[in-house]
Amino acid sequence: MKCRNCVIVTGMSGAGKSTALDFFRDNGYFCVDNIPPQLIGQCIDLAEKAGEPADRIACGADVRIGRLLEGLGPLMDTLQKRGIEAELLFLDADTQTLIRRCKETRRAHPTAAGGPLAEGIRREREQLASVKSRADRIIDTSRLLTRELRQMLREIYFDGAAFSGLNVTVMSFGFKYGIPRDADLVFDVRFLPNPYYVDTLRTLTGKDGEVQRYVLDNEIAVSFLEQLTEMIRFLIPHYIAEGKNQLVIAVGCTGGRHRSVAVAEALYQALYRKDQAGIRLEHRDTRF
Repeated sequence: MKCRNCVIVTGMSGAGKSTALDFFRDNGYFCVDNIPPQLIGQCIDLAEKAGEPADRIACGADVRIGRLLEGLGPLMDTLQKRGIEAELLFLDADTQTLIRRCKETRRAHPTAAGGPLAEGIRREREQLASVKSRADRIIDTSRLLTRELRQMLREIYFDGAAFSGLNVTVMSFGFKYGIPRDADLVFDVRFLPNPYYVDTLRTLTGKDGEVQRYVLDNEIAVSFLEQLTEMIRFLIPHYIAEGKNQLVIAVGCTGGRHRSVAVAEALYQALYRKDQAGIRLEHRDTRF
């Protein structure tokens, strides 16, 4: 039986390669990690002979295999010539996120050699630059939780959702706690009606229907949302064309519990599409 779907998972240490391979393994893929590209073809041959349970394959390859990783490009060319549907999936994240995750796991970074993590990450990026340039799909996991990465992989590989390479985060926040440092676009919605001054709404959040109706059921809010959505839809293709892989849209009000949450929920619903992966919703300050 011909291999219907082969995914080669690579990328930065701490970006989620193990999570991705676990996802594929849990969904019936034949998985091998830390394997030289020169052996992946042999794994595919074995899987093809194994029949139905192993007709989908996921292999992990990264800087831990050293110079052997240089064979990844030629391998992709060979698989294409053989008519095998193979995809190179590259997982990435920003340096600060990678440093934090490495410290949390307390595992040695493969290219840090006991030195500063930032320098090791810089060397790893250099070593993986050519691999990343060959990738069919790049996912930036900087803002993704484990469950969110698994959900994105499910949408892409099982639900057939398209992914542009741009992760969009719609985030609500409170100005009293500071503007999110990684925000790309910031919108102040403190001009909208404030439920905080309504006794029956004060303890609720913008996720509750009563608050959403109070904030959004007026001509100004409706017009604002329509124009905001239109602008974001206009901007996204241009960000993609520029190679941007993360877009954080921050919507703020005073405390981050009512107006910003209601607007963020509405904006997310306006942008979300079942056939499009890569958009998430986050409420930063509703816990306060």
